[in-house]
Amino acid sequence: MVPEGRGTFTRMTITENLQMGAYTRNDAEIEADIDKVFTTFPRLKERAEQLAGTMSGGEQQMLAMGRALMARPKVLLLDEPSMGLSPIMVDKIFEVVDTIHKQGVTILLVEQNASRALAMANRGYVMESGEITMTGEAKALLTDPKVRAAYLGE
Repeated sequence: MVPEGRGTFTRMTITENLQMGAYTRNDAEIEADIDKVFTTFPRLKERAEQLAGTMSGGEQQMLAMGRALMARPKVLLLDEPSMGLSPIMVDKIFEVVDTIHKQGVTILLVEQNASRALAMANRGYVMESGEITMTGEAKALLTDPKVRAAYLGE
């Protein structure tokens, strides 16, 4: 799970945060998975010994996602991964989400950037005041006039 607000261990290094993501694992491939995270997010590798609390919001988001991947999840829950990030970082986050999904991981994405989320999703759910008001194939929701008017600014 990648919570809203990232939830990194601010007084631990990037490497230590990634190791915490693998806390429940007991196998010999943890270091290899850290290398995979570093390949996905090269910026983290450059700063492997930096304290997480001194990183930018985008870097902390990359770390939070990397830490979640260290658990080798079958389902990855992402809560507002693009919130407060620069457009370049938003592109990177959505690119990584798409890659993770293509590797066979189911993604549950809660996201206010409805157009980006629906463009890559299989299914979508529209919530208003905590209640699901619409559901369906993401592509259909993306073209629905009600969704476009209310959530896509058209």
